[in-house]
Amino acid sequence: MTSMVVMDAGKFLISTEQSMLDLDVIHGFLAESYWAAGVSRETVARSIENSLCFGVYHDARQIGFARVISDYATFAYIADVFVLEPYRGRGLAKELMATILSHPDLQGLRRWNLGTRDADALYAQFGFKPVENRGRTMMELIDPDAHWRSS
Repeated sequence: MTSMVVMDAGKFLISTEQSMLDLDVIHGFLAESYWAAGVSRETVARSIENSLCFGVYHDARQIGFARVISDYATFAYIADVFVLEPYRGRGLAKELMATILSHPDLQGLRRWNLGTRDADALYAQFGFKPVENRGRTMMELIDPDAHWRSS
């Protein structure tokens, strides 16, 4: 389901319409980010194809992005959230998160996850907390060179 949210008297738009996404903007930001530095354009394109993506636009130009990886029944992982520097401080990331969490296809999920090094305060506003040990150990398998081998 494609969804759109218009904000600030029509100046900004959040949309899940994949045809609106600007791969140059998304790849350009992610390739310089702390979490995906050096990621290939092909890997970013493949990640977009297999995710529910949210673009943030100003005058039809992409200025922000986030994607959700989900089974649409029990679990979702929010990834690659950003707003370009000149547009920060306007509440756009907060509106983006609210739009993601209210998306009709993502309702009733039992667990949402994300990772951050610098935006804890943003996500805490939506109820996200550090992972607690509740009788389970959260585990991960990391292959730091996967982006370069798969390109």
